Amino acid sequence: MALFVSKKNILLISVTIAFLTIMVRLFNVQIIEDKYRINAENNALKYKINYPARGRILDRNGGILVDNKLIYDIEVVPVDVKPFDTLALCKLFQIDESFVKERFEQYSRNRSLRYNSVSFLKQVSSEMYNNFAEKSYLFHGFDAVVRTARSYPINSGGNLLGYISEVDQDFLDNNEGYSMGDFAGKTGMEMAFEDRLKGEKGYDIYLRDVNNRILEPYEDGMYDKEAVEGIDVVSTIDMNLQAYGQHLMENKVGSVVAIEPATGEILAMVSSPGIDVSQLAEINKYYSTLITDPYKPMFNRAVQSAQPPGSVFKIVNGLIGLQEGVLTPETKYPCHSGYSVGKIKVGCHSHTSPIDMYQSLMMSCNAYYCYVFRDIIDNPKYESVSDAFDAWREYVMSFGFGTKLGTDIPYELAGNVPSRATYDKLHGENRWKSLSIISLAIGQGELGCTPLHLANLCATVANRGYYITPHYVKYNADGVVDSAYTIKHYTKVDPKYFPDVVEGMRRAVHGGPGGTARSVEIPGIEMCAKTGTAQNPHGDDHSVFICFAPKDNPKIAIAAYVENGGFGATWAAPIASLMVEKYLKGEISPDRQYMEQNMIESNLLNKVRVSR
Repeated sequence: MALFVSKKNILLISVTIAFLTIMVRLFNVQIIEDKYRINAENNALKYKINYPARGRILDRNGGILVDNKLIYDIEVVPVDVKPFDTLALCKLFQIDESFVKERFEQYSRNRSLRYNSVSFLKQVSSEMYNNFAEKSYLFHGFDAVVRTARSYPINSGGNLLGYISEVDQDFLDNNEGYSMGDFAGKTGMEMAFEDRLKGEKGYDIYLRDVNNRILEPYEDGMYDKEAVEGIDVVSTIDMNLQAYGQHLMENKVGSVVAIEPATGEILAMVSSPGIDVSQLAEINKYYSTLITDPYKPMFNRAVQSAQPPGSVFKIVNGLIGLQEGVLTPETKYPCHSGYSVGKIKVGCHSHTSPIDMYQSLMMSCNAYYCYVFRDIIDNPKYESVSDAFDAWREYVMSFGFGTKLGTDIPYELAGNVPSRATYDKLHGENRWKSLSIISLAIGQGELGCTPLHLANLCATVANRGYYITPHYVKYNADGVVDSAYTIKHYTKVDPKYFPDVVEGMRRAVHGGPGGTARSVEIPGIEMCAKTGTAQNPHGDDHSVFICFAPKDNPKIAIAAYVENGGFGATWAAPIASLMVEKYLKGEISPDRQYMEQNMIESNLLNKVRVSR
């Protein structure tokens, strides 16, 4: 009996195994092998790629910065081509016979191209497409593919927005999901948010017969895939302010960056000379001209140009002095046309003497900050000058200097804050003193920062001691603010010291005679500012200016850097103050329109030294 039961069990197991084997085989045949066949039988199938519309780029108020327009690419399946009238095709697309010959020689050399749609001619006009559509029956194997290209409703933010171009082999080697003929963002927002903007390609699959003729959709379109449009990006940019800033900076070299202090949102980022959006739309046509232009329009000066901050850096040294206890708002120092010790002399303009801290910021006194800086570096609470300098450097870097701020902007530079090792190398270990590095007192020497760093400094003072990482996209793909852009980064200076510096900056504008920014006072707006003149060994000094407004509950902080512009009050200050007024009031006061006209009409390009 036991033996009989055992045989019965064996029989049941065998039947079960056989049934499972059949089911697995059916699954392989019907599902797995069917899907495999789609990949394996490419020679019998034609894939027609459907390209998605790229996501748009919008400004903070929903205005369109970057849109899409329809374009047409002409593709060809080499194996489907029959003898055709080459001259007629060339006339249709306004191309040379040599172009057609080169294309087909390329297809002939690469066997993998013969059975698939490959690029023949890109971005033909609507007129050419319509003419081709009427005569397409004469050109077997040729077809038109509808794609989208970028369009720009307003001429604003070329460097900021960036451009897209066709991917090359190097790009394909380092990025998955792309094929030859695809486009991708190469600079600016187009590059920074490529994953969000690009969308997802689709395709239709068609069956061929033994003669490679297209018969019908494969499996009634069961395996076709719809294209998925890219996701719109909502930027923090105010496109009207951006366009206005570009207008003011025409024929000048430099940058303007405006930030909303409470959020870190970038309101405008102007780099001049920049890329005109008409050139972005046809970047391949203009690329050689742009890349060889001596003024480097493709170079985003706002984040890639590290220059000395100049006198605006006195704000930082003043705050460090207050924190270190070597300075109070009432501390007075003399100025006799500058600061002199032995052979070292730091010049200054003529003004009242002695002055306190408020007046020092108001009048931008060089001598005052030489005294303050030496008191910081020679502070007896530190065992050595080097130790005091290390502490100073930590303070400076807590304002974001000497490091990448962590923005969403590509190619951001860190700038430079010198270290102890810098001066050990220059002067020898333990052989340098506060006088050896006195240029740091007024933002010169080995300091280097971008206009973005300066705008961030201004936002930090406006916030009375902290900044939020600057960024130019308002929402992430889920429609919420990225958590990285909600964190308050406090400096190492106690917030209680910032109101005194704010008062000094207010007096620079509204403090009466001696205020270096008095000429750019805006009627009805209480603005706090600091002028700067950054020394330039290669020509005229750079004009620098930072300001925020209103004084309380600030809505905008801005930095302007005009290369070879001379005094800060001459060019950078008017440009920045006009942008502040435009943003807060929507128009320029009648008694300041002369200033606006002067900024627009002035040409400083002949003052800039360029390499050709």
